[in-house]
Amino acid sequence: MENVIHALTLTLLAGSATGLGGAMILFLKRLSSNFLAAALGLSAGVMIFISLAELYPEAQSAAGSAGLDNARVWVLLAFFGGMGLITLIDFLVPEYENPHEATGLTLNARTAATEMIHDSEQSGNAAALKKLGVMSALAIAIHNFPEGMATFIGALNDSGTGTGITFAIALHNIPEGIAVAIPIYYATRSKAKALIYATLSGLTEPLGAAICYGVTALSGIRISDGGLAFPLILAAVAGIMIYISLDELLPTAEKYGKHHVAIAGVVGGMAIMGVSLLVL
Repeated sequence: MENVIHALTLTLLAGSATGLGGAMILFLKRLSSNFLAAALGLSAGVMIFISLAELYPEAQSAAGSAGLDNARVWVLLAFFGGMGLITLIDFLVPEYENPHEATGLTLNARTAATEMIHDSEQSGNAAALKKLGVMSALAIAIHNFPEGMATFIGALNDSGTGTGITFAIALHNIPEGIAVAIPIYYATRSKAKALIYATLSGLTEPLGAAICYGVTALSGIRISDGGLAFPLILAAVAGIMIYISLDELLPTAEKYGKHHVAIAGVVGGMAIMGVSLLVL
């Protein structure tokens, strides 16, 4: 039970970073685009390294130990199944309300979302601005659900891996909080409301973790080492994080800053995670 509480706490910390992003943009007014590019690149580097160097090999090993027939095939299918889940979520969320697009929101960015803010401000249409903020919060909340499950499962089975995933998810949640806070602030002129919406959008991560734990506990599925489902879940988590890195983090990092800043962040994230796995 202690491990479960620890994993839920890490998931809560990762999810609450959306509130941090909202606070940063509201009270600092302007963030360096290179800072955001480096942070997103760092997050992607951590996720990619953990997925390919830790989670996927561990899933293959665990599948063999559990006596799963055609273990490597099932692990591979589970890996792409995780990617398929995130792809489905992307498909169901309208493009302009998708957090992959909305994370381009900063006070000095010019994206489809910020053009909508500019046009709404000029016409005095606060309702359109508020709708953009609310729908961005909703879209981000939907995306954060499987991320919460990934963080929880990673933390439940290995403290070092869980800490790395938490760090990566928290970093990439910062610009998502910005995406929610800016339109809500311009619509209501209330920093408190903007911060509340930004924070709430990230709380689906611990909610997703809690539901994951509840469903598996009630059904008797083991999400810790030893169960047949364990290697498949690990592989799916690896697939989810690789997809997030390639589809969301790296393209958004490229939009924010220079190409080499984003890549330096990726390499730095891999190096930090590689060293931490050696030490822990």
